[in-house]
Amino acid sequence: MSNKNIFREFLKYVSLNILGQIAYSCYTLADTFFISADLGTNGLAALNLAFPVFCLINGTGLMIGMGGGTNYSLLKSRKEHGQANNVFTNAVYLVIGFSILFVLTGAFLSGRIVRILGADETIFPMTNTYLRVMLLFSPAFLINNLLQCFVRNDGKPSLSMAAMIAGSLSNVVLDYIFIFPLKMGIFGAILATGMAPVVSIIVLSPYLIRRNNQFHLTKCTPAVKRMAIVASSGIPSFVTEASSGVVMLVFNFIILRLEGNVGVAAYGVVAAISLVVVAMYTGLSQGIQPIISRNYGQKNVYNVKALLRYALITMLLLSGIIYTIIFSCASPIVNVFNNEQNLSLQSMAMKGLKLYFTACPFLGFNILISTYLISIERPHPAQIISLFRGFCIIIPVAFLFSAIMGMTGVWCAFPITELIVMIIGAVYYIVTKKREMR
Repeated sequence: MSNKNIFREFLKYVSLNILGQIAYSCYTLADTFFISADLGTNGLAALNLAFPVFCLINGTGLMIGMGGGTNYSLLKSRKEHGQANNVFTNAVYLVIGFSILFVLTGAFLSGRIVRILGADETIFPMTNTYLRVMLLFSPAFLINNLLQCFVRNDGKPSLSMAAMIAGSLSNVVLDYIFIFPLKMGIFGAILATGMAPVVSIIVLSPYLIRRNNQFHLTKCTPAVKRMAIVASSGIPSFVTEASSGVVMLVFNFIILRLEGNVGVAAYGVVAAISLVVVAMYTGLSQGIQPIISRNYGQKNVYNVKALLRYALITMLLLSGIIYTIIFSCASPIVNVFNNEQNLSLQSMAMKGLKLYFTACPFLGFNILISTYLISIERPHPAQIISLFRGFCIIIPVAFLFSAIMGMTGVWCAFPITELIVMIIGAVYYIVTKKREMR
């Protein structure tokens, strides 16, 4: 494939996936906006305490979808269609298993989890309602993630994007209807969010019903080894998404001690914007994954290098645009979610936006390099990078800097963590390349 053609394919896949991921991240923005408008600071705090569990569910879906989709694409490029269908079938088995686990947790353990998350008596009922309904809708989130990833790897990125946009638009519309005309409060917000993946699945279903897809269920018993390969390839995607939940969980714990529910609400604004920013980088990385996997499977080394170069340049441009907008528009951004005009919330959230998102280029590089390593069948270093980001470094850094600098330390913990991990990832990549050249 010529340089011009590979660049054209890069633009197609990346633009569609970034648009789709931005739309998908509007789940959070819509809930944050409408809950803040209806329930104020307490509603925002309740949403922010429950949201780490959504990150866990979504991360699990991405783990299965991205891990399965990557293996499917590699096998398909090598003409091993029977094994490719086996990957899809075992990915479906994983979705069924995790769906049962999440539904049972929602039915019987939601109250205990809410206590662990730190909700006090003021916001316990709202947090419990949001969490329980979210867990009961988990099968829809997991199936949606699985199908979107496989459809994208099946050569239909535009259909995947259309499904994400349809789901997000339905969430915005239903949020408004359920919360305001129907007065359903926080239950209406999470009901709208739970219906969104159902709409996305409906948009994808004609493609499957008409059997236009090249991936199909096949008769096979669950293969532990195959499921382990799928999960292993998808762990970096899981950690990328779940780490947002871990960061929220740790930060909520620290901020509750420092500033109480108002501080958690201020962080809720920053976290909502953060999920949109992460979605853009996720869209970029998911966009390059199918074409890198395919070219790697076909041993087109030149195309693989070119795609990584295009992705890194795009990431840097995207980072500059994102931070410029956030820095210059911090006040109006916070105003959108500060319906009560709480001055303390306004001040904290504005400062948080400007400090927190200095992480943009480091965050973008870490997400990108993890997906690249998965795409060329190197999941283990990608897992290490992702685990450093999501758990090993962020937690001690957050506690250390918050103890030294209070809320300023909380906001700075995220960019410092991403910078440290970026240095580790860059050193690994350079060392690996030197070894390959030798």
